Parts: sequence; C-alpha cells; structure tokens
Amino acid sequence: MHDRVLIVTGGSRGIGAATSLLAAERGYAVVVNYAGNVEAAEQVAATIHARGGTAVAVRGDVSLEDDVEHIFAAADRLGTLVGLVNNAGILGPNMRVDQLDAARINRILAVNVTGSFLCAKAAIKRLSTRYGGKGGAIVNLSSGASKLGSPGVYVDYAAAKGAIDTFTVGLALEVAGEGIRVNAVRPGVIDTEIHGSGGDPGRAARMGPNLPIPRAGTAEEVARAILWLLSDEASYTTGTTIAVTGGRAILP
Repeated sequence: MHDRVLIVTGGSRGIGAATSLLAAERGYAVVVNYAGNVEAAEQVAATIHARGGTAVAVRGDVSLEDDVEHIFAAADRLGTLVGLVNNAGILGPNMRVDQLDAARINRILAVNVTGSFLCAKAAIKRLSTRYGGKGGAIVNLSSGASKLGSPGVYVDYAAAKGAIDTFTVGLALEVAGEGIRVNAVRPGVIDTEIHGSGGDPGRAARMGPNLPIPRAGTAEEVARAILWLLSDEASYTTGTTIAVTGGRAILP
C-alpha cells in the first residue's frame, strides 16, 4: 500500500499526462483516469512503471457519479489518497453562441464543471479531517479562456472555466479548516492536442509568438505549477490561481 496516492482526471493526454508523469517522478502513486482513450492512458501508466513508479489506468466519465466512485475505489486499493488534480475537460468545435444547442452546452458543463464537483466531493470524503482523513490538496484546471470569454470560438467552455474559478475559491474557504488546500492553475496558450477538438489544431503555434514570452507553453510547464500546489512547499497557499500564460493574464 502506498502512502501518497494522487488521482489525475483526464490523465491520458496533454496536461494530464504530463502531470501524471511528473507526479510519479516525485513519488506519488498515480491513478491515470481516462474517458475513452485506453491506449493512451495505458501508455502513460507503462511509462511510469518503466521508470520505477506506480500507476494504474482507470476508465471513468467524471460527470457520472458511479464512474467517479469507480475511479476513487481504484485509488483506495493503491493506498492513501493525498491529492486530486481536476484536469478532465472537453471543448467542442469552434462556434458562436447562436449556433450552440442544449446537448453541447450540457455536455461541456457536465464534464468541465459537474465532473470537478463530483471528484472534489469524493476526495473530501477521504481527505477531510471531518471524515477522519489527514488532509491533502486539490488542484483544479481553469483556463485563460475564463478571463477572455472566447467570443466566436467557445464561450461555453470559457463559461465553464469561469465556474471553476469561483468553485476553487468557494471550496478552498469551505474546507480550509479541515486540512484540505484547494487551488487552481490557469493555463494560457499551451501546445496540446485539445486545440484540435475545437477544429483549430494550429492555434497554439499561431498565437504563441504574440505573447510576452513569445511562444506557446508546454504541458510540462503547467504540470510543474500543479505539482508545486500539491506539495508541502505550498502549505500556506489555498484559494489561489496560478496563471501559466506566458505573461498575459487576459489573452488576445
């Protein structure tokens, strides 16, 4: 049984995969959650094993309560949960609000917002001193889109990440006295495959040179901020958001 178990939702690709790999390097046993891409998740776990770490790939849709319990049960089998990274998130093809339908809006909110709430709820039941836990840390993934609004692109995703900003502050204050720190990371233009989901795979390469640090960021750079917030080095930090945006809080 391991004494430092971390759950990374959406851990099979991009920022989630980078976070899983870095967490394992720093001594966490990692639950690599995925929704559909089993090959990618198992590759992340296999890489961790090859480097001498511990990881398990666990399927689950974070918007479904039964799936969330399945994910957390896997963590319980590994050992003592100490942290959660609420990274799972989706966006849809670029379009205006007047082109959206209820099905898309509901799905975006279900994964990005409801999923974060459900996973945080399950984590609190294990981490909080209120329930006999020893404390821990939760890191939510926001986005530069929450400050920009992403007009003409994906206002629904931006609104969902705005909800995560508020959720982070509210939850941090709610559980601060129970040994749990809750923070967020707000990535800006990061070179991952999520841009392809919006139908614009070249977005990071196009926008990066216009930033104060004139390039797109990497998933590994975001992962380092996440791991710092999880660590004891951030022991007096809660309810805050670190912007990993290349120097621009509100992106063009």
